[in-house]
Amino acid sequence: MRSYSPDLTPPWKKSTPAPEIPAEPDLVVEEVSTGFCGAVIRCEKTAEGPTVTLEDRFGKHRVFPLIAGGFLLEGRVVTLVRPTAGGPVRPARTASGSVAVPGTRARVARAGRIYVEGRHDAELVEKVWGDDLRIEGVVVEYLGGIDDLPAVVAEFAPGPDARLGVLVDHLVPGSKEFRIAAQVTGPDVLVVGHPYIDVWEAVKPSSVGIEAWPSVPRGEDWKTGVCRALGWPENTGAAWQDILSQVRSYKDLRPELLGRVEELIDFVTVGGAN
Repeated sequence: MRSYSPDLTPPWKKSTPAPEIPAEPDLVVEEVSTGFCGAVIRCEKTAEGPTVTLEDRFGKHRVFPLIAGGFLLEGRVVTLVRPTAGGPVRPARTASGSVAVPGTRARVARAGRIYVEGRHDAELVEKVWGDDLRIEGVVVEYLGGIDDLPAVVAEFAPGPDARLGVLVDHLVPGSKEFRIAAQVTGPDVLVVGHPYIDVWEAVKPSSVGIEAWPSVPRGEDWKTGVCRALGWPENTGAAWQDILSQVRSYKDLRPELLGRVEELIDFVTVGGAN
């Protein structure tokens, strides 16, 4: 007869199994043994067992086995498992957070327009809101500089059926941008902006792996100063492309920019005609 030895380990000392989390696409986790952090790209069944492929913020891919307690999710140990085909299906969303509607065609362009100051600003708006803008039929134009705004507004000749929205950098009271915006604002023109010197700052520091955006001495080129302070190569174009690659959705942006872009989209679409 087999002897029985009771487990006398106190409940608070017993290990709790790591919770099982479906490895759904875009879920961001950290592999515990290597510290590799990335978003889930896919899960595969192999001869050695199921694996998950992660992509880090530099676009590098790594494949890891799906072992118990092998990953960290928001700081807690979890076990990734392959998503079940019969599991609940979450509605797909665009990068801006809107529910994506499969098969929806781009709308015929409206007469209204949104102008965005700065090429980097325009690229960021396209990446996060591009799908929404095409569905709404809103065309985004590139504004080379705030000094060109009065001439752009005069040439566009906005009206009730052709509203004009403008997004500018550093729109704070007393600034040059603020004074120019006051000259063109009207019932069919809306000029909004974020408080940052450059749209780089509108990206959350945590999304690019830094604690905060550094302060740059007055009179020094801000982007170059940021690269110097962070020890990045002083190639601002390459630095921006790296920053942009880290932006996956609206969650990577600060609310000061999010609210202003949504405000512009609403302004040019509500009551406007195609």
